[in-house]
Amino acid sequence: MREFAEHNVLVTGAGRGIGKRLAMGFASAGASLGLLARSEQELDLAKLEIEHAGAKAISLAADVRDYAALQAAVARMQIELGSVDVLICAAAVQGPIGPLIETEPRSWMEAFETNMFGVMLSCRAVLAGMIARRRGKIIVLSGGGAAYARPNFTAYAASKAAVVRFVESLAGEVLDHNIQVNAMSPGGTFTHMTDEILRAGERAGWKETENAEQVRLSGGVKPEQQIELALFLASRRSNHISGKLLHVNDDWRKLEKKNLHPEMYTLRRLQRTT
Repeated sequence: MREFAEHNVLVTGAGRGIGKRLAMGFASAGASLGLLARSEQELDLAKLEIEHAGAKAISLAADVRDYAALQAAVARMQIELGSVDVLICAAAVQGPIGPLIETEPRSWMEAFETNMFGVMLSCRAVLAGMIARRRGKIIVLSGGGAAYARPNFTAYAASKAAVVRFVESLAGEVLDHNIQVNAMSPGGTFTHMTDEILRAGERAGWKETENAEQVRLSGGVKPEQQIELALFLASRRSNHISGKLLHVNDDWRKLEKKNLHPEMYTLRRLQRTT
């Protein structure tokens, strides 16, 4: 499948975890990749793997909290690959784990800066080009706590809930520019964040620890499920879908030929059809 042979995809948080996984998926679909993350070493490895798979990729070392660095990365991508057709915001940090009363306020705010402000700045960096071309796709990774309470993970949960509302609001702003913005919940999957939860032990709570252990043993959601949903949201098949929060376990395939109620698949997760 080479559905994205003429597309350039910018992935933040592409050095590891789900960001790297999605980058590999788009590379297999024929896209050219702009790989953005803080770690040059991780980026170089991801770039090498993508090139070995036969796709084109460039490394863009930058922190999503640094708008000037993001602008420079987008400018370089435009020179070397062309316009940014798809933006995938996967850069995120777990933040402090444990009761809020025991949490250092600065570490809480730093998590919000990456998870929320980083998404906003990444979108801001690519929007002018998308508006000028009258087309674009933005996919923002949601996460545990966006649609439900998550004790002992207040920074992560609050930032991810904020991200979903941001997606819903931005989608309304750019609707007339033929730009679709959606949030994707990738489900529980084994990443470095899984290890962070397990190391936190009692601070994470028994339920989180139990879930993380299960993900560690099983691997969690299969990469193919996450990639398939991301490819759908980046394709023309989803041009009528914007401002939504879709989970990999949702029956999202039926949405390809279906008009959605405004409140379906939103932050409140109301899935009604009337």
